[in-house]
Amino acid sequence: MDTGTPMDGDIRETFWNAFQASPFIMMTLIGPRGHAEPMTARLDRDAHHVIWFYCKRDNRIAAGGRAMGQIMTRGHDVFACLEGILAEETDPTRREKHWSNAVEAWLPGGKSDPSVMMLRFDIADGEVWTANLGLKGAFKLMSGRPIHPHEAGRHALGAV
Repeated sequence: MDTGTPMDGDIRETFWNAFQASPFIMMTLIGPRGHAEPMTARLDRDAHHVIWFYCKRDNRIAAGGRAMGQIMTRGHDVFACLEGILAEETDPTRREKHWSNAVEAWLPGGKSDPSVMMLRFDIADGEVWTANLGLKGAFKLMSGRPIHPHEAGRHALGAV
């Protein structure tokens, strides 16, 4: 069983670049019953270990608390599982900074709509897998030959 290695700067950078290009995450609260749902992350390069989401106050994750998010980026080259705390973001500057036409398309009442809220996800830790089979791995995959974990990419644990 691959237990991963400590997170280093290279895999951390690979993760954030891939997540920036494909900022979609399946979020769920830890504890209460309920399925994860897709959210579009609002990322800020100056904020480490934090991502934001806009949603309606009646959204299943709006209550906040311990939460987990799963990521599979475009191209399926980076996978991650993040754990942390969700809480309402009340800073009006932050809310304004991340509002966009794309957000308004989902929340047509606009940023002043009292049913719209912004959530802040403070990431406590994560697990990241990068996939890089290369030509040899692709041949093994197509021919049914065994692929060993060290040939498939990297796996790391810790702060993202």
